[in-house]
Amino acid sequence: MIKKLILLIAFLFTTNSFTQEDTISFDELDPSSPSIAAFYSAVFPGIGQAYNKKYWKIPIVYTAIGTSIYSYDFNKKKYWNYRNAYKSRKAGYKNDEFQNLIIDDDRLLDGAEFHKKNKDLSMVFIIGFYILNILDANIDAHLKQYNVDELLTINPYIDPGYNFKSESIGLSLNLNF
Repeated sequence: MIKKLILLIAFLFTTNSFTQEDTISFDELDPSSPSIAAFYSAVFPGIGQAYNKKYWKIPIVYTAIGTSIYSYDFNKKKYWNYRNAYKSRKAGYKNDEFQNLIIDDDRLLDGAEFHKKNKDLSMVFIIGFYILNILDANIDAHLKQYNVDELLTINPYIDPGYNFKSESIGLSLNLNF
């Protein structure tokens, strides 16, 4: 019985997470709001999140895109370093930065190929996070207009258990149309 009571109390404290804090009337709905948020995020990443008043998402957007850009730039520089060192050795010069580290010229080609692959992968991440930023702004604007009110609720109830001579805890889903 104590376990059921604790479960019921815990569920009652969490039922507020199923409803929106502000309800929007039908007159206040702006059907162009999701497209505006997506456009803002496409023009300048993070502005769509600011338009939706989800300011905490802006650092996440910039961290994801910024880290990918940094990785792209780092791998691009390393690729050119390995490539130029290989070409320099093939031309007969012995003054590249890898002279005392890498003896075999084929290892230079392996290093160049490794950083080229990571550079290309970083570009995929840049584009992916950019598109994800636009989708997040669009979907969040759509969900702000989603109407959840008291007519659509999940409420806990206690069934006195007339048939089984015991109490039971359950959920009631009320849909009023």
